[in-house]
Amino acid sequence: MRSSRTLGLIMIAPAAIMIVLFFLMPVVLTAVFSFTNMTTATGISGGAYQIAPNSLIALKDEMPEVVQQLTEPRYAIDEEGIKGVEGLALEPGIARELREKHLGEVFSSRREAERMIKDLTDRPSTRDVKQISEQFNRSVANLRFSSKEDLFASLDKFGFKMTPEEKEGLASATYTGWSWTTENFSRIASSPDMAQILFNTLLYVALVLVLFNTCYAMLLAIWTHYMPNVQATIFRSVWLLPRITPVVIYVLMWKWLAWDTGFISTFMGKFGYAPKNYLLDNAYNAWLFVVLINGFIGASMGMLVFSSALKAIPKSQFFASEVDGASRWQQIRYIILPQMRWPILFVTCYQTLSLLASFNEILLSTRGGPGKATEVWSLAAYHTALNNYAGNLEYGLGAAMALVLVIIGIILSLAYLRVFNYATLVARPLIED
Repeated sequence: MRSSRTLGLIMIAPAAIMIVLFFLMPVVLTAVFSFTNMTTATGISGGAYQIAPNSLIALKDEMPEVVQQLTEPRYAIDEEGIKGVEGLALEPGIARELREKHLGEVFSSRREAERMIKDLTDRPSTRDVKQISEQFNRSVANLRFSSKEDLFASLDKFGFKMTPEEKEGLASATYTGWSWTTENFSRIASSPDMAQILFNTLLYVALVLVLFNTCYAMLLAIWTHYMPNVQATIFRSVWLLPRITPVVIYVLMWKWLAWDTGFISTFMGKFGYAPKNYLLDNAYNAWLFVVLINGFIGASMGMLVFSSALKAIPKSQFFASEVDGASRWQQIRYIILPQMRWPILFVTCYQTLSLLASFNEILLSTRGGPGKATEVWSLAAYHTALNNYAGNLEYGLGAAMALVLVIIGIILSLAYLRVFNYATLVARPLIED
């Protein structure tokens, strides 16, 4: 018994590893990234502290005195500046006296620094004084510091008078890396664009799921069920073409149909209508094509599942119903549909999750246009995190949008289980009691 259990664990281990790596880990990482402000600007690794002009502009209202200090240059007598003075070919005593008597001093203005230089024993000329003072001109603006401690040390070195709270505020405003935050979810909840995209997503899923993935797929399955086997096989094979055709070619065929040089414009031109791009002419036409493009793909998959389920129904039930005088509609209502709850539940759950996550067809056909009329949630997450016109990819916000999509999918799946009364589907058959 123990050896059998060990063998079973060994055999299931590869599948368990695959599930963890390719199903669980992406969801976990998405959840982690959704609580960060990662963007192209911050990168995905640790950042640095840089007092850039945009940081000072952001702090101007909160800490005007600190900003005023940071914009003013400081003159620090350090070893680097002294070496610069030695390279000016001046009296050697100037550099020696600066190193021995003034090393480490910081002056808040050029006038104070030059006054000190003029009082040196060798008394440099006015021209030399300006050259010397320029060697000690220091500023923290645009300098990069690898840590908060280095930033604070530099501020102290240059004599900036700041409280600990002001230093922390400056560090927070000048940090160029990512940080933990819940702001992404606040943006999602408050953005009017997100509300419109959510509505587009629900409309898209509802139309494609109800009209094609379940109802039309069931109609095709029932239709072919009553066909002779040869004709039914040919018919199902034709309906599989949208699914097995490469998505790029499939969408290009629809574009050829809807473009201003396509079949519809050519045909309508014979009746005096000007050619136009029906795919992006207006929101209604765009939605029509988006639903049709995705609907035909989903209908083929649902047709296969329902057709297989229909074949599992004992033929004796159909023969008995015919003996009792049942019509085709009565067979569908009382024999087929009651025994299709499992397949309908599977197709509904699977296709809902698939529609929520897929955007390839919409990206290739309308790119979410015209405007953002056909922009669905998954496509918006893709544009936000991986491909947008502005160039600043917001990884954290895109991950938060993806996490919201995962939560919506889980909620809908649980709702489907309740609607289809999952407990009765898995209950022990009465005949076994």
